[in-house]
Amino acid sequence: MTHNEIVACFPHMANYAYAFKYVCEHGFEVKYLIPPPITKRTLELGARVSPDYVCSPFKYCMGCYLEALELGANCLMQIYGGCRLNYYGELNARILRDMGYEFEFFDMAAVNWKSPKDIIEHFRIINPDINPVKVVQALPVTFRIIEILDEFEDLIRHNVGFEVNDGEFDGTYKEFLGKLENVEDGKELKELEKEYRTRLHGIPLNKPAKTIKVGFVGDYYTVQEPFSNYFMEKELAKFGMEVYRQMNFTNSVIHNQGKKKRKIAKKYAKYPLGATANSTVAEAITFAKEGCAGIIQVKSFGCMPEIDAMPILQNVSRDYHVPILHFSFDSQTSETGVRTRLEAFYDMVEARNGRKA
Repeated sequence: MTHNEIVACFPHMANYAYAFKYVCEHGFEVKYLIPPPITKRTLELGARVSPDYVCSPFKYCMGCYLEALELGANCLMQIYGGCRLNYYGELNARILRDMGYEFEFFDMAAVNWKSPKDIIEHFRIINPDINPVKVVQALPVTFRIIEILDEFEDLIRHNVGFEVNDGEFDGTYKEFLGKLENVEDGKELKELEKEYRTRLHGIPLNKPAKTIKVGFVGDYYTVQEPFSNYFMEKELAKFGMEVYRQMNFTNSVIHNQGKKKRKIAKKYAKYPLGATANSTVAEAITFAKEGCAGIIQVKSFGCMPEIDAMPILQNVSRDYHVPILHFSFDSQTSETGVRTRLEAFYDMVEARNGRKA
């Protein structure tokens, strides 16, 4: 297969597909397919062919792959992490090939990132005629796209519950993403960033001087992919709450805050818990110190590191007098049940803060 025939695809996680698209098309010089938005069909497709007790991020990835293959993707990619995610790539590929699909598979967990030779050899899976210089040249713009996405989404989650005109943040942001998809270079990105930063900051708000703030923590996938947590951030915003979240690609990948967060969590978690669990504890401590009225932990069902973090979070809750609510998600989780618990959480937090509905 020549590089002109390759159509690459990562499974969805938040809106980072726009960064993946840029680096694939301008660095690896291959076509990139942004998968369809995640829906119930995505999860149903993935759950149907996944092991029963595997965590839900695996099922979402499988569903994304199947939908992407239907649309012509022929080079699938998988990221890596500090838990079972490292094994997902090989299992994803085996299941799909057993189903009869033909494709190339780039598994980041299989790369020796300390060996330039090994990196190049694995990159040839994406493009046999790779030009490493092009990839390096594309990285600054790719990282900047990630930073802008995270910055804009932070702004939205802090303010969307107070917009005067319902849907204005979502509409403006979707318009931005539509233009971001076709950005050609850093100059064009800078102009787009400037335009939409002004527009997002200019959206009229009816925001009280004192708001109820809630911290959002959890495992790497579930906390970042809104469909997998039933768009919980938007549900909280409907109650007029400010949502704060630190877990994103900017903090974890570009700025690599893992060491800093382990230090913050050290009093409660002396040893590494695995994956992002130490970060979960550190973020909960930070949110409690910064005056959040409540903290919500979301995780996929069976995520061992986040399960280990739960009793530690109870200690944080006790010491800082802040309620912490835990949610576990799988393909069978009831959306109605989640919303009912969120309403009860809001009522409790509101009562503790002495605010009138």
